[in-house]
Amino acid sequence: QVQLVESGGGLVQAGDSLRLSCAASGRTRYAMGWFRQAPGEERDLAAVISASGERIYYGDSVEGRFTLSRDNAKNTVYLQMDRLKPEDTAVYYCAAKDWGSDSIGTWKEWYPFWGQGTQVTVSS
Repeated sequence: QVQLVESGGGLVQAGDSLRLSCAASGRTRYAMGWFRQAPGEERDLAAVISASGERIYYGDSVEGRFTLSRDNAKNTVYLQMDRLKPEDTAVYYCAAKDWGSDSIGTWKEWYPFWGQGTQVTVSS
């Protein structure tokens, strides 16, 4: 059972930047990503990255502003969030899945492992 430890959330103003980190325990290289959930909303995709890091997919609302990367030596992914907007306010959850290949998935239902979530609040 992998453990995902998230960090980096906080309160910022619109236009500011934040970086979220998610470290996975163990040596297995997982496809990983971030989903986010605003109050009263479904949990939606922010970005996901394949195990090798060669394949990345962004949700429509964040593409061009967020950048997902990974350091496989540390088994850690980073979500750099720039030009933040109030509508980015949500709890951000790290997710992981061992596809056994370099596959990538955008549906939250495919991911069996989740972090505890970190709050990101963007004030206007």
